[in-house]
Amino acid sequence: MQRFDEMYATTPFEGSDVRPHYKDYRQWLARQPGAAMEARRAEAEMIFRRVGITFAVYGAKDEGGAGRERLIPFDLIPRIIPAQEWSHMQRGLVQRATALNRFIHDVYHDQEILRAGIVPTDLVLQNAQYRPEMVGVNVPNDIYAQIAGIDIVRAANADGVGEYFVLEDNLRVPSGVSYMLENRRMMMRLFPELFAQHSVAPVAHYPDLLLDTLRAVAPASAPEPTVVVLTPGMHNSAYFEHAFLAQQMGVELVEGQDLVVEHDTVFMRTTRGLRRVDVIYRRLDDDFLDPEVFRESSTLGCPGLMRAYRAGNVAICNAVGTGVADDKSVYPYVPDMIRFYLGEQPLLSNVPTWMCRKSDDLAYVLDHLHELVVKEVHGAGGYGMLIGPAATRAEIEDFRRALLANPAGYIAQPTLSLSSCPTYVESGIAPRHIDLRPFVLSGKTVKMVAGGLTRVALKEGSLVVNSSQGGGTKDTWVLEGADDAGLEGSVAC
Repeated sequence: MQRFDEMYATTPFEGSDVRPHYKDYRQWLARQPGAAMEARRAEAEMIFRRVGITFAVYGAKDEGGAGRERLIPFDLIPRIIPAQEWSHMQRGLVQRATALNRFIHDVYHDQEILRAGIVPTDLVLQNAQYRPEMVGVNVPNDIYAQIAGIDIVRAANADGVGEYFVLEDNLRVPSGVSYMLENRRMMMRLFPELFAQHSVAPVAHYPDLLLDTLRAVAPASAPEPTVVVLTPGMHNSAYFEHAFLAQQMGVELVEGQDLVVEHDTVFMRTTRGLRRVDVIYRRLDDDFLDPEVFRESSTLGCPGLMRAYRAGNVAICNAVGTGVADDKSVYPYVPDMIRFYLGEQPLLSNVPTWMCRKSDDLAYVLDHLHELVVKEVHGAGGYGMLIGPAATRAEIEDFRRALLANPAGYIAQPTLSLSSCPTYVESGIAPRHIDLRPFVLSGKTVKMVAGGLTRVALKEGSLVVNSSQGGGTKDTWVLEGADDAGLEGSVAC
């Protein structure tokens, strides 16, 4: 299987053929004493631990039985993307986010793409993430996913040239942007000289872009809208991020018990009485938002929230029902959405995908389980997945039985050799597989900062980069060029 390394054009560490955009950094790295880099690694860990940048691992318990929190390992070697590559990727991300928002609006209104037979009707209307309560509900600017985290991987072509693919669309409550911001802060603290030597596109203004995006969807009756971040609470795995983003935007972090609905209007309880809430950046799933409509037993949301939402008195970001577009069974149809809604060819390709709900695809997958990646359509976080080449015979047979019992619940993809990037591990510097999650903000225009969160699989040979599965993160540098004035700007939808 061919491999693509981000830094080296030849087999990593076997020659001096460094890719041009890494040349200056590689020369700097070669001059650094090992002891000095180890000291900086230790300093980064100490600071992250002091600040409380942790990730709660579900299922892992401490001695007292509470959920175990740990640091997400941070690697000192950045992932560097040249301006030209980013420019192409950004255009593809804008195109994809635009089409996905068109699709969500369509399935809750005219359902043209279903009537055209491009996306199977049952795949949408019987999807667990489809919310009939949203049919006919209009949302500001017809945008449902104001915040999207789109996972990008790079793999070698037949000629060895790396190509970017979209691996997954995260449209419900995408996480990770706080780690992108903190990684950059840490790199600038530890290595200020590198940012003097390299023209790295900034990311620190992301909270400002996010707040502008949220304010733009406020009801027209709110000239100075009140925005809040709604969190499930401190036991959620991404609670650090919820608190971080609220602090960075200068808005309140609230839980469901802090909100009350009166006369179809949402209010926040404060020491000075009730204060109207106009925009809710929610960080919990639809099922928990409103016990009057969804899960009756939920204590995480706010009773009556959907009444206020449907009355147009509050905006919820991302919109209720958005998950219908980021289901893995819908993912294979996104290129067709781009052609249908925009009349364009996709700029970023999907990973080739077999839909096990189709008999021919299922037969192929069953015959090739040992060489494919099989995923549950509702799975997340690296769970519910089979990586055939790394699986035991027993694991393969377990998945075979699961596929036969519920073929529509799975998709399969080839085992891509994700690109690698030099990474500090216990044995020194070694290549490890990575992916990239850029964060796309959609409103009247589509905006993003240059780069995203690079996740790295720290185990040798592993293709699973998820933090919940032991992955780490890197700072992502997009190098600005003299002819790339629009690198971080906004693009009209």
